[in-house]
Amino acid sequence: MNLDDFDYELPRASIAQEPAARRTASRLLVAPRDGSAPAVHTTFDRLPEFLHEGDVVVVNRTRVVPARLSARRDDGLDVEVFFLRDLGEGRFAAWARPLRRLKTGDRLRVAPGAELVFVARDAEREAIFAVEGDVAGGVFDVLERAGHVPLPPYIRRPDADADRERYQTVFAREPGSVAAPTAGLHFDQPMMATLHDRGVDVRTLVLHVGPGTFQPLDHAVLEENRLHEESFAIEAATLEAVAGARREGRRVVAVGTTVTRALETAADRGWLADPADRAGETDLFIRPGHDFRAVDVLLTNFHLPRSSLLVLVCAFMGRERTLALYRDAVERGYRFFSYGDAMLIV
Repeated sequence: MNLDDFDYELPRASIAQEPAARRTASRLLVAPRDGSAPAVHTTFDRLPEFLHEGDVVVVNRTRVVPARLSARRDDGLDVEVFFLRDLGEGRFAAWARPLRRLKTGDRLRVAPGAELVFVARDAEREAIFAVEGDVAGGVFDVLERAGHVPLPPYIRRPDADADRERYQTVFAREPGSVAAPTAGLHFDQPMMATLHDRGVDVRTLVLHVGPGTFQPLDHAVLEENRLHEESFAIEAATLEAVAGARREGRRVVAVGTTVTRALETAADRGWLADPADRAGETDLFIRPGHDFRAVDVLLTNFHLPRSSLLVLVCAFMGRERTLALYRDAVERGYRFFSYGDAMLIV
């Protein structure tokens, strides 16, 4: 397939720059996966009406870290550091600019009592830093003290204090992501309680979202593209709940593309047949023709043209139907991307 087949026109005004006034105040487009009925246009606070007792809803409990750091070398050189992943033992991988001017052993001040020491540049042109100083919590301590929220590049404003809360799901627990699993941003605590009261089984997993989610696909031929690996973990209880639902004809509802990729990776590796605590890396690129073996219903935001996320949605619902609904959403004034509105594909 050609990457151009996954393009659509989007006015800049359709890209949400701020979150909705309330999490559940976002709009919600509900679309039958098979096109058997017209789409329903409603608001997210009505989501429970479209879920069934016994549904297994899986959410991503990853926590977004304030990944953007401003650092300074003793000679006055300002260095932009973007955290990518924790390497353990006080070290982490990052993008750094200007990387070519850094030398092994360079010390960069980032916060009172905290420094970054440049260790090396790896084969992927990533910088490796060590954290030193009064930083009992390691790199995550430094990020919380001095970092900025890594808003995506299409949000054309600096991060604000409110983004520390709103660019984070209410079920975020484990730090490690540099982008939010955005479908989860629409939930609040009363919504979670309502789902429980209705007999919906909410389960969690963790997939740490990497910077590849913002990077464009490079190759015109879709199948030639590869995704960056992302770390994920799924507990036995979640795998058992998903496997039980599939076995008994109940629905598995993935909240977001990250959950979808994690669950479909689990299915591909046979983990649903042998539930246990599992962890690993995934670079699964879900394209049209993918056999969905774990996910029945997908809740997701509206995604960038020509992106792997849009390709995943097209794989789930069909390319022509997906793009037709996207065009309709543009005409109806839906808000797109991270702080935008949501789509439930049932």
